[in-house]
Amino acid sequence: MEKVDLALCLAVDASSSVDYDEFGLMLGGYATAFRDESVIAALTAGPRGAMAVAMLLWSGRGAQAVAVPWSRIDGGPAAAAFAEAVENAPRVVAAGATALGEGMAAGLALLAACPAEATRLVLDVSGDGRHNQGRPPGPVRDIGVGAGVTINALAVLNEEPDLLDHYQAEVIGGPGSFAMHTPDYDAFAEAIRAKLLREVGGAAVS
Repeated sequence: MEKVDLALCLAVDASSSVDYDEFGLMLGGYATAFRDESVIAALTAGPRGAMAVAMLLWSGRGAQAVAVPWSRIDGGPAAAAFAEAVENAPRVVAAGATALGEGMAAGLALLAACPAEATRLVLDVSGDGRHNQGRPPGPVRDIGVGAGVTINALAVLNEEPDLLDHYQAEVIGGPGSFAMHTPDYDAFAEAIRAKLLREVGGAAVS
């Protein structure tokens, strides 16, 4: 894979708190975002005109798997192909506990294995629950930041209204890192669009 401006790992919560319909809304939201013209423009606006992106699903300890492998996005057709792959991705991990730190560690490993040389490395975490199993997220976050990775997060507040605080304290880190929230999965598509615009292009979207 040729050099890219950004390598982005989408680390998505597939634990038991995310039911079948919510999982569909979440992946559908990601797919919708990657079909958005403003997002595609941001993805290809850098000096290298392209980014690499992959999607990882995670739940309990030992339950992390790549749902969509590394893909190069350098324009509309590639973005559409990635969106379709996301929309049709199977739930490749069993529903279970929320091993957030384990999911983050798997995301960092996936970033380290990206086949493209990238100017920036970003781990994009989304979920609806606090860490409750396995390695705590804080030390994993610190390892990622030490390796030059920026970690951002999107908290879905339908289960835990104060989840954003947990993400801000234990998950995000690195240059320009941020956490955003959405009230529920019905609003996920717009929230992830805004998040992608902010982390890809530095847009001040709230």
